[in-house]
Amino acid sequence: MNRRIFVGAGVALAATPAFTPAWAADPRTGFTVPDGACDCHNHIYDPRFAYLPDAVLKPPYATVRDYRALQKRIGTSRSIVVQPSSYGTDNRCTLDAVAQQGDAARGVCVVNASVSDAELKRLHAAGIRGVRIQFGLGNPVPAEEVMPLAKRIAALGWHIQCNMPPDLLVKMESLLMSLPVPVVVDHLGRATALGQPQYDTVRRLLEKGHGWVKVSGAYLYGGGTAPDYAGATAAARGYIATAPERCIWGSDWPHPDATKTVSPVAMPDDVVLIALMKSWAPDEKLRHRILVENPERLYGFDPKKRPKSS
Repeated sequence: MNRRIFVGAGVALAATPAFTPAWAADPRTGFTVPDGACDCHNHIYDPRFAYLPDAVLKPPYATVRDYRALQKRIGTSRSIVVQPSSYGTDNRCTLDAVAQQGDAARGVCVVNASVSDAELKRLHAAGIRGVRIQFGLGNPVPAEEVMPLAKRIAALGWHIQCNMPPDLLVKMESLLMSLPVPVVVDHLGRATALGQPQYDTVRRLLEKGHGWVKVSGAYLYGGGTAPDYAGATAAARGYIATAPERCIWGSDWPHPDATKTVSPVAMPDDVVLIALMKSWAPDEKLRHRILVENPERLYGFDPKKRPKSS
């Protein structure tokens, strides 16, 4: 069945054992979250897997059990586990999280040029469908290794996922355009208004048919405050108008930047974040495309096996 999401003042939120999100008192709003809806950007932090000693981010642990509670709140039934910087190129936690969620999950790993072909095949069999590159949090994948990695993962049908400061995203536009795999840009390309250089770079990637964008991270770079996040709303609507067939949504749960260690921001309410889709994509069919159909194409989910919403 579908799950209807409501955000309202005075609603109590039960804390999970490892992670306690804040609840925002926002005007009541809602839309029907369809079966098979995918949260295309979340992280798992499990105490069974040690953080890198020099990791910039060391957030509170947030396990698959905690994430399942989040799914029940927001109504999603599929998940993309993204390797966080805290683990570097040690993908064990991400692989474990994908395995726990079964066919309802896929993963995005972090590997560098030293990875073997055998390891890439093993990762693919375990549900990995992309390689994340990010700069500013350890840079485990240097810029010069991006093209060699892209050539190696092309045969697997993977993509390159980018998370980087806006100036570097703009600087790397030509390289990203030339990659032989799809390019997925995290968190709206950190655009906070139309016409910014980073917004234009993402838009050109979309227009070429080469790029995808996650309409996510509104609380990080969107400008303004909940529930509207004015800057993120402008960017998201612009991207969706440009290429609705290559936009996907993600929660960024459990919001590691809100742990007051790097670029501290207020802890968002995940229901508010998914409720943004009502204004970003007012048409029900368009929301279905972004939440269900697009992730199926990008990550290889079976359209005939859409899990029921939580």
